[in-house]
Formats: sequence, C-alpha cells, structure tokens
Amino acid sequence: MSPKDTRLSGRTALVTGSTGGLGVAIAHRLADDGAHVVVSGRSAERGAAVVGEIRAAGGAATFVAADLAGENGIRELAENATQALGGRLDILVNNAATLLMPTPTGDIAAALLREAFEVNVFAPFLLTGVIAPEMARGGGGAVVNIGSITGLRGASGSAIYNANKAAIHSLTKSWADEYGPLGVRVNAVAPGPIATERQQEFEEHIRPVLDRLPSRRMSTPEEVAASVAFLVSDDAANIHGAILSVDGGWAAV
Repeated sequence: MSPKDTRLSGRTALVTGSTGGLGVAIAHRLADDGAHVVVSGRSAERGAAVVGEIRAAGGAATFVAADLAGENGIRELAENATQALGGRLDILVNNAATLLMPTPTGDIAAALLREAFEVNVFAPFLLTGVIAPEMARGGGGAVVNIGSITGLRGASGSAIYNANKAAIHSLTKSWADEYGPLGVRVNAVAPGPIATERQQEFEEHIRPVLDRLPSRRMSTPEEVAASVAFLVSDDAANIHGAILSVDGGWAAV
C-alpha cells in the first residue's frame, strides 16, 4: 500500500528521540501510514540512516537535529521541524527519554536527578507548550506522550524514572483538558518492557517481571508503535486523556 492510500496521508509528524530504539519504530509506522515524519535526535548519522530506511520503503521523512537539554534547543526544534514540514505540524510524539539503571534513592546525585527531569519532563512540557497552541491555530492535531507502566506503579530502585513517567501521565490528562476544546487531542502510551537494544542492559531486572506477565514476554517496538499510530489517527477521534497500557498485562496483575 502506498503512503497516499493510508490513514495519515497528508499529515505531518515530529517524533522526538527517533534515531534509536522505540522512536525508530514509531517513525517508521507513522511514515508507513502516510505521514511525513521529522526524525529528531542528537546524532545526524543515525538520523540520516532512519530517514534513508523510511524513504527506501516509500515513505517521507526529514532529519532535524535536536538537543532537548535546554529551552533554546527545544524552541529551535519546534521551529525547524515546522519549517521542514512546510509550516504545519499535525502530530507530536514526545518519545525522547533518559533511561536509568535501577539505583537506590540514596545513591542518586542531585545532578542526575535534575538531568532526568530536564529530559523526561521539562522537555516534553516545553515542546508541547510551543507546538500544541500552533496546532490549535492551524485547525487541530494530536499529541502522544510516551509514558511507562512504571508511572502507574512503584518499583524499588526506580524512583526517579517512575516519578518522571507519572508526571507525563498527569500532564497528559491536564493537556487533554487544556487543548481538547481547541481541537488538539492529547493521549499517552504506557509501555511495559520493550524488546529494544537498550533492554539487554536491564535483563536481570526485567526477567522476574516477565515471569509474572500474562503474556510472558516483552512487547515489540512495532506493537507499541501501532498503539501510537492508532491514537494519532481518526480512529481515535474521540479519545482524550487516555493512558493506553501496552505491557503484556502488567497493569492487570
């Protein structure tokens, strides 16, 4: 099926943190569904590779470099991405995040705490604050935040990351109320363990979790990306403020 025949045909999308891991799968899926996707991240080399893959598959993609560690960089990303897409942005996926190895609370330095909140909470907060009003002025749009099942339940050694993702879930509901009446839908996906290259680093911590899941396995990046594609599509036209768990049943047990 060609992009012009798909449900996101004619729409534009920005996916943060899309030069690796889950972000790559999301960028591919949105492009497969017909959107022109801005791939963003710090590595131009990795970004070019993702863009090349999408174009080779018949999709449309452009790379825009991004540093989400400061307000100026966030505003530059919003401006440059919008320009690259011809002045209109219909879809924002706040995916970029700093992952942390499980660490006792007392061993976390203040600098690491600030860095985690800066990338995982401040960046999507500021980026949405710039882009969502522009979407509203342009007639509407959709925002999907990538949360985590860990934002819905506690876990020893993961207090920072859990708090980051709980904040994202809370922001999702607040933004749904703020921007929904203006035509911008805001939802979140809360994945459980995902079979990406980074998850190998967490193998010893993840295995006991998988043994408790109804599915007994991780989600694939493509499964999580499919949920994002659903939430930004017209199939989810009356869904606002939802936190969609894609976790093999972790939230249920």
